[in-house]
Amino acid sequence: MKSVIIHAEGRVRVEERPVPAIETDDEVLVKIVSSGLCGSDIPRVFARGAHYYPITLGHEFSGYVERCGSAVSDLAPGDAVACVPLLPCFACDACGRGYFSLCRRYQFVGSRREGGHAEYVVVRRANLFLLPPQMPIEDGAFIEPMTVGLHAFHLAQGCEGKNVVIVGAGTIGLLAMQCARALGAKSVTAIDINPDKLSLAKTLGADQVFNSREMSAEAISAALEAQRFDQLVLETAGAPQTVSLAIAIAGPRAQIALVGTLHHDLTLSAAVFSHILRHELTLLGSWMNYSAPWPGEEWRTAARLLAEKRLALKPLIAHQGDAESFARTVQALNGAPMQGKILLRFA
Repeated sequence: MKSVIIHAEGRVRVEERPVPAIETDDEVLVKIVSSGLCGSDIPRVFARGAHYYPITLGHEFSGYVERCGSAVSDLAPGDAVACVPLLPCFACDACGRGYFSLCRRYQFVGSRREGGHAEYVVVRRANLFLLPPQMPIEDGAFIEPMTVGLHAFHLAQGCEGKNVVIVGAGTIGLLAMQCARALGAKSVTAIDINPDKLSLAKTLGADQVFNSREMSAEAISAALEAQRFDQLVLETAGAPQTVSLAIAIAGPRAQIALVGTLHHDLTLSAAVFSHILRHELTLLGSWMNYSAPWPGEEWRTAARLLAEKRLALKPLIAHQGDAESFARTVQALNGAPMQGKILLRFA
């Protein structure tokens, strides 16, 4: 089979590998249809961020069940499935409370074990989500990134009737924005420094957009005056300045869900810290995308919204192609952020 292999020197190559074999009775062999590159994969490719090399990455994928281990009775060959990449231990105190994202003894598809950037992959049954029959299987590669924002909504007790503000209009932000709109948000606002992303956000349903390179936090806050209460702010960009911005623009008693991963130290000014106190803000750390019962309402909601065709996915795709095309596109990033989703597609 063809597999996109990452080597420690940041080399991305298509190589022929044997089709993996089922080794335990709870494993499933999946024939991949679509597999996406995640922003978290970039340091795994270019900054020695994977747990071992060579490795096949890929934790955002969909495909068809090819074969099941003897203990798997609820899936059959031909079933359409999407990857649920986390494999918690299901035995620790965190798992017992349904806090699967907080499990310390976990495995992870496409990071700690082989992933979906290949024609076939073997995963545990718990790592698969059965897709509804009316949903295009290619869309299944978007379920995992959708659930990142949906998990933040879950932690915030929902977004219905709230004024949702998305700071960072990348793929995660734009998916979260569309989910908020579909789930009954009162208003949806997108903030970014890229005018093309803001234009796309407007096309995808944002009520208003603001360019934080051109507008100060004070100006954005003033523009949000009519939506200052019942606010839920999602920070998805993962930069110190956007975290500070998310706090600075938040209205009274707003919820701020911190979704983006920081790679540089964050320093808050005294004025921004005072804003947290004086506005009685609630800061929510949001990590991964799981809840009880496994894998969580986030996954069921994502599948339902996709089956109902409530989200536009095509405008979010920067590139899709076969293994060779995918490998060239990933290599060309050279460590830079993606400007849209990069997808590997198999016939």
